[in-house]
Amino acid sequence: MLNIILFGAPGCGKGTQAALIKEKYNINHISTGEVIRGEIARQTELGKSMQEYIAAGQLAPDSIVISMVRNYMSEHRDAVGNIFDGFPRTTAQAEAFDAMLAEDGLSVTVMIYMDVPEEELVKRILLRGKDSGRADDASEEVIRNRIAIYREQTEVVAEHYAKQNKYVSVNGVGTLEEVFNRICDAIDAHK
Repeated sequence: MLNIILFGAPGCGKGTQAALIKEKYNINHISTGEVIRGEIARQTELGKSMQEYIAAGQLAPDSIVISMVRNYMSEHRDAVGNIFDGFPRTTAQAEAFDAMLAEDGLSVTVMIYMDVPEEELVKRILLRGKDSGRADDASEEVIRNRIAIYREQTEVVAEHYAKQNKYVSVNGVGTLEEVFNRICDAIDAHK
């Protein structure tokens, strides 16, 4: 089973590329944001717990996020594979995720880091903000802060998978097709 982690700073194009990867490889696209919203909408115990953290403006504990991903995967056991977008976000989540997969005889196939320079990220998010209406996509200061937080808190997960020889950095600048082809080359090299 393919288990791909698509990784990169806000605005690098993860969501766009994940949709293309999902189609080409016939695998599930697991966006933690969508999983969280689904748990909240179904009013599960995990969803209610998550809603409390969101209402308080806090990040949910790793245990809740891991439990949500575990539930999603158990409901989709028939999948050929999965692409994880926005997960894991911390080393603790990565370690717990590895252990969870190992329980089923699985592992992460590859972590693909979409490398995009900060100035390009800012430009992309500002353009997206014109259409999305999201306040956090309209302020350059807020965007740069999001990127800084990502680099401080989340990039360390790449080190975790680099130690396992499962980390690949791809140039995230170019046409949609060029970036997609680079990602597919990385996936195919690790299958």
